[in-house]
Amino acid sequence: MSAQQRSEKSIIQKLDLDGYIARFKQFFAREKSVVMMGDINQHYRYIKALSTVQFPPPYDVPNLDREIILLKKQGVLALDEIYAFVKMLSYFNVLAALDLPEPLFSWIKSIQIPQEMSEIVGYFTDDGQINAERDPELFDLERAIKQNKAQIKETLYKLAHSGKLLPYLVDSQVHFNGGEETLLARGGFNNAIKATVAGRSAGGYFYIIPQSISHLKEKEAALLSGKEELIYRYCKKISATFFKWERFISFINKEYDRFDHYQARVSFSRANEYEFILPGKEKRIKLQDFAHPAIDNPVPITMDLNKKIMLVTGVNAGGKTMLLKSMLSAVYMSKYLLPFKCDASRTEVGHYKSIEAVIDDPQSVKNDISTFAGRMVEFAKLFGKEDAIVGVDEIELGTDSDEAASLFRVMLDELRKKGITFIVTTHHKRLASLMASDNEVELIAALYDEAARRPTYTFLQGSIGKSYAFETAERYGIPPSIVAKAKEVYGEDKENLNELIEKSTSLEREMRIKIAGIDEKLLAIEKQKQKLQEEETKLQESHRKAIATLENRYNAATKKAQEALKAKESTEGRRLLNEAYQRKTFTSKEVKLEAQEPLKEGDKVKYRSHKAQLLAVRGNDATIIVDGLKMRVPLSQLKKAGETPQIKAAPKAKKTDVTVQRTGASVSVKVLGMYADEAIAKVDKFLSDALVNGLNEVQIIHGTGSGVLAKLITEYLKNHPKIEKFYRMPGNLGITIVEL
Repeated sequence: MSAQQRSEKSIIQKLDLDGYIARFKQFFAREKSVVMMGDINQHYRYIKALSTVQFPPPYDVPNLDREIILLKKQGVLALDEIYAFVKMLSYFNVLAALDLPEPLFSWIKSIQIPQEMSEIVGYFTDDGQINAERDPELFDLERAIKQNKAQIKETLYKLAHSGKLLPYLVDSQVHFNGGEETLLARGGFNNAIKATVAGRSAGGYFYIIPQSISHLKEKEAALLSGKEELIYRYCKKISATFFKWERFISFINKEYDRFDHYQARVSFSRANEYEFILPGKEKRIKLQDFAHPAIDNPVPITMDLNKKIMLVTGVNAGGKTMLLKSMLSAVYMSKYLLPFKCDASRTEVGHYKSIEAVIDDPQSVKNDISTFAGRMVEFAKLFGKEDAIVGVDEIELGTDSDEAASLFRVMLDELRKKGITFIVTTHHKRLASLMASDNEVELIAALYDEAARRPTYTFLQGSIGKSYAFETAERYGIPPSIVAKAKEVYGEDKENLNELIEKSTSLEREMRIKIAGIDEKLLAIEKQKQKLQEEETKLQESHRKAIATLENRYNAATKKAQEALKAKESTEGRRLLNEAYQRKTFTSKEVKLEAQEPLKEGDKVKYRSHKAQLLAVRGNDATIIVDGLKMRVPLSQLKKAGETPQIKAAPKAKKTDVTVQRTGASVSVKVLGMYADEAIAKVDKFLSDALVNGLNEVQIIHGTGSGVLAKLITEYLKNHPKIEKFYRMPGNLGITIVEL
């Protein structure tokens, strides 16, 4: 046994996991260590994938390392040894026929069995023998052996029922002794038959082989020898093929072990309703409803250790040691992806390079070492380790508690700097009081039910627990008078001092927790303030863009008006254009939102760029009439139309002839290069004009570009109430076809 195997066995025993590991190993197809080499994240993916499917259990095969070494030396394997390899090949053929999820499918598919090896699989029957149907010579030998055995049995049956021999026989059955067919006879049988004695029974009788079947026995021996010679030729031939494919044989042997690791874990998990926990990078142990597998009907443990040291104090026999073993056991089982009972959705376990348990009392005559000296030896070894988790039970065991508390305080401080996490149990208050003010120390108290006078096997974080030594002694049968006298000797002052230590430590930790809570609230307020400032900046930028867009629209409109006036001069047009220029100058402060009065039937309203009359209101929808066309639109998109001032037209100049003509709506619109809000507004007006003019199909030309403008137009069209459907033009994704 290697040093690593001895260390693994030791930690399993210390954590009371030996029974759990023994039960788990029963699911292996062959004996091996529970440790899996390689990438644990990859192993976890394969295990989770295998957990989703049903699969046949793998065939039981022995360890074949010796056989592989023999093959490398061109040795000849026995038939049962060859069949062990054949069973592994056959099982991978079975897996290849299953509908496996990824990444299992790709892995099994990558295992390509050579044609020569596949042919060897076909040589064998299900019981591991060469298939006689494939070899006429073997078939004839087996048939001859079978016929010869039948003749032997028939001859013995006749002798057992012959009147001459019957008085000397114990019974008329055929007995097997040492693989030979015999008759069981009393003394004096040689007066009735010539036979050879094959052995004696417990009752003093004789197993005899009659000479009349001696020639049949000789024939059987010759036939069996011929069969063995033929089987040896097969073994020699197959071993030579295995030597040729020795690397593949070694590979398939390792892959079979790999799958065996996966299937054993999945089958074990299913049998016990256990969960898998993948170790995380964070050095933390967060258990939710954890149950140590060695305890029947355990009290579930819920514990969160995210600091460097956990210090467990409190009642005797209250579960402190089991808490320590449970925390380390969770680390061990998750480290090797062994399933256990817990709430997996709320359980987290960090990855540690090594696990150490300083639990046993090292004192013995054989060791010639004291308890405290043994503890020092164990701690001395820890200074050579890094990234470990260490459990220490009864840390001050074997020496003065005050001196030990000071010593262990310093050692724990130094060792945690090397990345070592500690779980420590103690009955003494001195070490707890020394370390209570440290932010990297988590205090845990084992709770005691004083009314029922027994431990609860539950724990409270952030507190120091009493040992309840007197109560425990009385519960286990010490006379009350003895306990009362011990309390007097102990002294009231000492008890008060312990209570003072417990209260002061608890108050200090409560104060630190409250300060930490205030700091968190201040941080949250600061983050909220920063978020509001960012939102304010975004709103200001949005407002600036809105004003810029309005100015762009105004400039475009006035430009078109100027171009129209150049074509036909109009004094009234010039006056209105000057008035528009005067009204252009406004600031963002002048923009105010006015509350809109509720709309009612008969009101004149504005729908987008059209004037309309409200006919009816139903829920969130309204029916309006626009230029003689009834439409049903969302009520939120309607605005009450204001009084439109009547402007008296100036007398027409005699030489000016202005004609207003209504034009038809266009079947397409271009929004290339426009801002989002500008493009949506143009599309909105374009679709409204198309609806008013009765168009059935129109085009929106937005181009491809980065796709942002096309996406915005698509979202707008989805919510439009009058669009039957829309789609991109085949062959030109820059144009959207809209059917109205």
